[in-house]
Amino acid sequence: MGGREPAVRIGLIGGTGLDDPGVLDARQELAFDTPWGPPSAQPVAGRLAGVPVVFLARHGRGHEWPPHRVNYAANLAALQAAGARVVVGLNAVGGIAPWMAPGHVALPDQLIDYTWGRTQSLWDGPGEMRHVEFTDPMDSGVHAHLCTAGATLGLPLTPRGVYGVTQGPRLETRAEIDRLARDGCDMVGMTLMPEAALARELGLAYACIALCVNWAAGRGSRGLHQEMAESMAAATGAALTLLRAALPELAMGVAASGP
Repeated sequence: MGGREPAVRIGLIGGTGLDDPGVLDARQELAFDTPWGPPSAQPVAGRLAGVPVVFLARHGRGHEWPPHRVNYAANLAALQAAGARVVVGLNAVGGIAPWMAPGHVALPDQLIDYTWGRTQSLWDGPGEMRHVEFTDPMDSGVHAHLCTAGATLGLPLTPRGVYGVTQGPRLETRAEIDRLARDGCDMVGMTLMPEAALARELGLAYACIALCVNWAAGRGSRGLHQEMAESMAAATGAALTLLRAALPELAMGVAASGP
């Protein structure tokens, strides 16, 4: 690359426990406004595993934006303006399926959206509108790169799963989690939608790394916040290990796809 910073970077959206851009080397603060207003936090360019990336804290640097108030459209637009064509969302979740225990990492390939009142589309007014294909909400290429990296590392990782997206910010009741389980959800979180759908509308290749930080309501034997405190470091460490391993291949894939 002749020592020059490439125009294309991998976008990373950090959630609970992964909202500190301090994981990046050679950090540079960026500033963008968007047609949808300001992002939760301004993106930070840098390098992770030697790969140029641009990082954005989904909930803000001080974790000030709850899930239902996050400006998902502005966040994605800011990453795109910073040069991202691929975006990986890091999402803390609660485990519903028996295999999705605290500390485990999954790469969900499906979702069910239970949220309401959020900006679900970039096309909220007059003008051009498209019905984007969303049969498979994760980009197959990005998802495959993440799966391959996990298999190579031998991580305890599940390369699939259904993510149930709830409104928040409160955690769910036992009966609500029982309903999600009947619907086929393997994990529950509050931030995958509308993030994944808006990324599709913007033409960004999006995939999710879901890190389990607690059992969902009624699935564990201890308090949810206690489980979060005990599991967050292990889950975060596993997610970052996976990301560092996957980024070089992802970057080569982006370069090979052309401008």
